[in-house]
Amino acid sequence: MLIHSTRFGDIDVPAEQILQFPHGIPGFPAEKVFAYLVRDKKSPFSFLQSASDPNLTFLLAEPFTFFNDYEFALDDGIAQEMGLSEENPPQIFTMATLKGKLEDMTVNLLAPLVINTKERTGRQIILDRSQYSTRQKLFPNGLPQQAAKGGK
Repeated sequence: MLIHSTRFGDIDVPAEQILQFPHGIPGFPAEKVFAYLVRDKKSPFSFLQSASDPNLTFLLAEPFTFFNDYEFALDDGIAQEMGLSEENPPQIFTMATLKGKLEDMTVNLLAPLVINTKERTGRQIILDRSQYSTRQKLFPNGLPQQAAKGGK
């Protein structure tokens, strides 16, 4: 699928990287098709690019890389609707926001993205009665030494 992106230019995305969000994403209910883009396989960051809006790109982060104790129970009805099970576990991402300095980056732990990689479907869920924040600092103790020096 050819996708026009203001961030990445025109990109030809293989079908296995296209994700359907039947419910849209909160705040963007009409956006139901996205490309999952990995720029560096070693990085915990990736992108979700809208297939229809060139200006709509979300920065994703793998939460368990940064928050070892991050956990939540997925509602059985949502798991069943999405076709998730112990044999087909979800992949979890959080949306990240970067405004200004890298050390001030935040992630939305309250509303993770749940992805069924087998069916290539996704849904953003909002956790009920959770202590998590929509603006959790990713680096509460400052940047790791390697990142502060610019990586490798």
